[in-house]
Amino acid sequence: MSALTRTAAVIVTFNRSAKLMKVLDALDRQTLKPDLILVVDNASTDNTAELVEARATQDSAIRYMRLPRNVGGAGGFHEGMKAAYAQGANYFWVSDDDAYPEPDALERLLDAITAFEDANVWRPSFACSRVEWTDGTLCEMNTPRPVWDWPRFLTPDRPWALVDSCSFVSALIPRWAVREHGLPIADYFIWFDDAEYTRRIARSYPGIYCPESRVIHDTPDNRGVNFGMIDDKSLWKFKYGARNETSWRRREQGLAGVLAYAYGVRRQMREAGVPRRLKWSIYGAIFKGYAFRPAIEHVT
Repeated sequence: MSALTRTAAVIVTFNRSAKLMKVLDALDRQTLKPDLILVVDNASTDNTAELVEARATQDSAIRYMRLPRNVGGAGGFHEGMKAAYAQGANYFWVSDDDAYPEPDALERLLDAITAFEDANVWRPSFACSRVEWTDGTLCEMNTPRPVWDWPRFLTPDRPWALVDSCSFVSALIPRWAVREHGLPIADYFIWFDDAEYTRRIARSYPGIYCPESRVIHDTPDNRGVNFGMIDDKSLWKFKYGARNETSWRRREQGLAGVLAYAYGVRRQMREAGVPRRLKWSIYGAIFKGYAFRPAIEHVT
C-alpha cells in the first residue's frame, strides 16, 4: 500500500478483553487491512494487556498503548490519534472495543471518501459507516446527523449522504482534518466528544455517511440518548454529556444556545418523570458546563 493511503485503526478499550479480541479478529479479516492497529488501553485491570501483547507477536501491525490511568473514551481517542499522527498515518479509523466491522467496512469507507473527492472536488472531513445493533437493525445511539442538503450528491450507485457529525464507532478521518482542526478534546472524558469533534472538522466540509460500510455494535440494548432515560446507574454518563454539550454550545452558540439546550433537557426529564434529585444533578452539570472551557490541542 502506498504512503498516501496508509491507514491506522485506533481502538480505545477498558476491561472488555473478550469483545476487544473480536474486534481484532474482525480487523484481521478486512479486505483492506490497516497498516497500524493501535490499541489504547485505559488502564484495564483485566487480562487486556496479556491478550493484546500476545496478538502483537503474531501481527506486526498491532501496537499496544497502555495509559497510566483511565482518561475515558475522549482521552483515549485523543492520545491514540496523536500517536498515530506522529507515526505518519494518513487516515484514522476510530472505533470502540465492542464494534465489529464487516470484512469490507474499511475498504468501502476509503473508496467512498476518495471517490467523492475525485467526483466533486470537495474533501469530506470524515466518512462513517452504517452502525447496526446485534439484530441487524440500526443502532440508535450511533446515528449520524445530516446537514440540510444531505442528498445533494446522493445517487443510486453512490448513496453517500452529507452529515456533520457521527459517533466514534467506525469513522474514517483524513490526516488533513486532524492537522487543520486538532485532536478530540481529552478533558471531555466521555460523551459528546465524538459529536464535538466531527462537527468541528465538518467546518471545512461535511462528512459522508456510507451505508455500504457496515459495523455491528455489540451493546447490551439498542437505545438512543435521551435525558428522560436517566437512572442512578447511568447518571454519571449523562452528567458528562450535559457538561460537555453545554460547553460546546456556549463556545459555538453563546448563551442563547445554552438556554435552548437546557430547556430541551428539562422537557425530556419532565415528560419522563425523572426524579427531582437526578434532575438537579443534571442542572448542576449544565451550570458547570457553562464555565467549562477545555483547550483544543493541535498537532504539527
